[in-house]
Parts: sequence; C-alpha cells; structure tokens
Amino acid sequence: MAQKPGIPKGTRDFGPAEMARRNYIFDTIRSVYALYGFRQIETPAMENLSTLMGKYGEEGDKLLFKILNSGDFLAPLCPPAEGDTSSHQPFGLPPTGGSQGAARLAAKICEKGLRYDLTVPFARYVVQHREELTLPFRRYQIQPVWRADRPQKGRYREFYQCDADIVGSDSLLNEVELMQIIDEVFRRFGIRVCIKINNRKILTGIAEMIGQADKIVDITVAIDKLDKIGLDAVNAELAEDGLPAEAIERLQPIIKLSGSNEEKLATMKEVLKDSETGLKGIEEVEFVLNLYQGSSVLELDLTLARGLNYYTGCIFEVKALDVEIGSITGGGRYDNLTGIFGMPGLSGVGISFGADRIYDVLNQLELYPQEITTATQLLFVNFGEAEATYALPAVAACRKAGIRTEIYPDATKMKKQMAYANARQIPFVALAGETEMGAGVFTLKNMVTGEQQTVTVEQLIAAVATK
Repeated sequence: MAQKPGIPKGTRDFGPAEMARRNYIFDTIRSVYALYGFRQIETPAMENLSTLMGKYGEEGDKLLFKILNSGDFLAPLCPPAEGDTSSHQPFGLPPTGGSQGAARLAAKICEKGLRYDLTVPFARYVVQHREELTLPFRRYQIQPVWRADRPQKGRYREFYQCDADIVGSDSLLNEVELMQIIDEVFRRFGIRVCIKINNRKILTGIAEMIGQADKIVDITVAIDKLDKIGLDAVNAELAEDGLPAEAIERLQPIIKLSGSNEEKLATMKEVLKDSETGLKGIEEVEFVLNLYQGSSVLELDLTLARGLNYYTGCIFEVKALDVEIGSITGGGRYDNLTGIFGMPGLSGVGISFGADRIYDVLNQLELYPQEITTATQLLFVNFGEAEATYALPAVAACRKAGIRTEIYPDATKMKKQMAYANARQIPFVALAGETEMGAGVFTLKNMVTGEQQTVTVEQLIAAVATK
C-alpha cells in the first residue's frame, strides 16, 4: 500500500486562490518599498554555515536547518576496524555523545544551511559586492526563510519575509522612514496596528543600572519572551542565567512600567541618569517619536528586546490590534553586522514584514479586496475541431484586450464544460456552433444571471471587460 503523501510539519501548500491573496500581500509591500526608493535583490536559499553560525545567538544557532553534504561523507568517520583497540570513537563523537556529539557530527557532515533570515545574507551580499554598490544602499528582498522551530499557531518552519534595509547611513531619519513604511503598508491592508519601539542602548543601560552589564544578552533573550511565557517564567529564566535576586527585583519596576511615551521616557531618564549609553538610547527613541507622522499607534515598550544579537540601536515590533497573533513585523538598527564579514563600521537599519502572519490576519479579518483574484473571466466552449478553430482568433483577441480567457481543450459534452465553468466560478461562457459560425458571431452566457446574448467579438470583449 502506497504511503499517504504529506508535507513536513510547519509548512503549508497554497492553492490558486491562496496564492492570489499572497501575491496581493507581496505586491502591496513591494509597491510601498519602491515608493520609498528601495531596490530589489535576491540571495540563495542556502548559505555557507560559516556565514550563518554565531549571528543569531545560541538559541538561533539551534534553529538553523543544516544541509547534509553530498557524497560518501561517512567514509572518514566510520568505526575502527575489528581488533583496533585505540580510543577512536565511532563517527568522531566524544564518549559522552549527547548534544555535544551531535554538534560535532553536524560540523563534519554539513557545510551549508538554509537561511534563517534575510538580514545576515544581506550583510554577506553587501560585503561581497561592495565595489558595485553606491552608499547608502536601500534594498528590499521578498523570499522564504527556514527555522527548525516547534510549529504552532502563527509559527511556521518555512515562511516568507519581506525585508527593507538601509546600509551606509547613521541617520535616524532612516528609522523614521521605516516607521512610515510600516504605517503605509498596514493602512493599505486595512489592519489596525501598534508599532512598538525600544532601543538596545536603553536595555544596555538597564543592565548597567542593576549591576549586570555582562548579562545583557541573557537579560534581552529572557525579556524578549515576556509575551510568550509571562513574567514569572522570565524571572525564573533570569535566575537560572545567574542573575541575583536583588538584580531581578530591581528589574521589575522597569518591566512593569506603564503610562504615555512621554511619562515612560521621563522615568527612564531618571533611572538611567548615570548611564551614558542608556541616555543615548533615550535620545534616539525621542527623535523617532517626535518626527514620526502616521496614523498607527507608536508606543515605547521597554520590555521589547528582540533577541537577535546584532541589534545595537532602535528596535521595532508590530502587533495587530484586532487579532491575537505574534509580531507581524519587526526590525532594528545594527551598527556593525558587516564587520563579521571583514567590512567594519558600516551601520544599517531594517524591517521585515512577516507575510505568513499578515496572511492569517487578513484572513481572520476578511480584509482581502474582491478584485485581487486572477481567476478566468471567460471560457470558450469546445464543440469540435471546426468550432475550436473558429474560436481561437476570438480567444487571442480577448487575451490581447486583457481578459483572462480559456478555451476548453476537449470536445466533450456541453454539460461537463458548463460544470467546469461553474466549479471554477467563471462568470462568462462563449459558445459558437454551426449557426454562430455562419453569422460570424458568438453566444455569450452570463453564468451568474443566466442571460444570453448574440455578440460579435468586439461586443463580447466590451461586455466581459465592463463586468
């Protein structure tokens, strides 16, 4: 018995109707990016592991999909021959095995991995093509990424990101423009959102203030999970990471801080008055808040951390106000991401729209416009070879006029062809038998109203095009 076909967990198939909706998302985002002067690039689905490893933190490294080398990669790793009493371990693993052994084995048999995001490959692209680029360079990229995460609602192993980045400029005007892009995209979608903003310099100042500057990574990784696991679990994780109880206690008022953006900033200026780095972060956030002009809510959220290690300045996350789902857009400033590829000192800032989550939000809120479909508008019925030959010039004329047109390929029963039109929700059907061919016309049937009329090709095109 043949095995039932299926797809890996955390991935999805998309049919024609779904692809029409997804293309609406991509086209909307693409048009806004172009409006702001961004140009499109693409990078390979797989990158060298040396490009990807160490760029996303320890947890990110665990979520990389690694690609097995081709060829007989096990040959040099085979167990020792019979009688060999050396301490050689099978497959080059340490005696303890476990995760350490798995990591060692993966390093030996995997040299490539599927990209985890589009930012690190973009940094690699900038360095590799530096002689071809004019700075500042504004690029956008709409491609899939992969993460070996546990699938759940709104979280997939394969999903699309729609990134825009500006590299080669320190100006905070770039952050302001990215906020305006976010606002414009979601205005076009009709999704009400809250744009949350914070700054990694503020988080660094907080770590200094509680006497745990060396624990900044642990603090940001834990705080970033607040929405997912709750405050008690975050505090427990901080304790496991070695933060003393006193430091965790001093962190609580900041995590729970509420009020307007102005009130939060005033409080944090007092809290971080002895931290030059923290005050710089507050200054940067104030600049963006003061210059942003848009209809979406822009909120300072001091618990926003975005766990990726490469962020150094303003960070952003977008939440839909009318649907319970995770972040649908995120991003931030990174001051030296290209430095890991031998090009230090090049600052950049970017955002990424999560197309798959936006797709789910638009579905739940039923916000797709009617006209996004790319379905067939007109079907020519096929009564036989002579009738099909007669219809073909009219089919070509309709397509030239921009009407999405099919001719049924087989001269089968008319009932079957009409059932096909109904199943495909094709609104018009054109028929030509002996009578129509003699008069040089077609019978056009409206499949919604049932109305029929005799028309020339020109009249047929006009009738379908106006509906």
